[in-house]
Amino acid sequence: MGQLVDGVWQVGTAGAAGEDGQFHREESTFRHWLTADGGPGPQGQPGHAAASGRYRLYVSLACPWAHRTLIMRALKGLESVLPVSVVHWYMGDQGWTFQPGRGVIPDPELQAEYLHHLYTAAKPGMTGKVTVPVLWDREQRSIVSNESADILRMFNEAFDGHGALPGDYYPAALRADIDAINARVYEAVNNGVYKAGFASTQQAYDEAVGPLFETLDMLDAQLQQSPWLVGGRMTEADIRLFTTLLRFDAVYHGHFKCNVRQIASYPGLNGLLQRMLAMPAVARTVDAHHITHHYYQSHRQLNPSGIVAKGLAWLRDLPPAQL
Repeated sequence: MGQLVDGVWQVGTAGAAGEDGQFHREESTFRHWLTADGGPGPQGQPGHAAASGRYRLYVSLACPWAHRTLIMRALKGLESVLPVSVVHWYMGDQGWTFQPGRGVIPDPELQAEYLHHLYTAAKPGMTGKVTVPVLWDREQRSIVSNESADILRMFNEAFDGHGALPGDYYPAALRADIDAINARVYEAVNNGVYKAGFASTQQAYDEAVGPLFETLDMLDAQLQQSPWLVGGRMTEADIRLFTTLLRFDAVYHGHFKCNVRQIASYPGLNGLLQRMLAMPAVARTVDAHHITHHYYQSHRQLNPSGIVAKGLAWLRDLPPAQL
């Protein structure tokens, strides 16, 4: 996908593996925190005060990492509090762009043509990847965070005194269990599909696909005993797993060679997928066109023709995202 080097965009290949044949995900660059009163974050991160209209969320409707933040925004009823911009599904030489297209919402802050323009505005001379989601502070004209896991938790509680709907998806009593399941799901599933899909050696692929399906088997057994992953209720752990499950059969199964089994064949996992899709707040964040067209058209090293697979009828039949 390319990256910034000393503030200058350098063209690269989306998801290129390293010299060891493995896909390596970089740490997020911006890790400030949004809090109700502007105090520091849970680990002492510099704080920004929650306020209606002060922030803008930049997302890709194709990206599972950005999708989790959209789901929390919808569950907490933050649509009128937190405006959103949506990049084009196609990631080419310039990375994420605001090229006109179905479902694209342009950038009104900098009138940026490319997402990397926001990064260099926030941090001139930056070196690193340009990713979604991005939480932008319109007052300070800078990036609060580009780490989806952090943004998920900020949205869960920062706006509770600023018009958010009730609901706690990271309750104190369940945090240790949520953190434990998140850690395994992130490594083996959320990031595991990418490690399998972008592997450039057989060994790297085998090392990714084995733990992926071992973990899916474990999660399926657990979800056959309880409808939710932790505590018998929906938490952020379910949200984080859901965005990968949603894309699995339509994209990861074939495009990323994760074809040992389909999610449709797992009663527990498929049950979670369908339960979450039945929630209107979740369903309106899903956009099948962006999901399928991004992966099949952007990763030309995996799909040189750019032909978009027809995919799943139930996913295609969902209405476009309504943000």
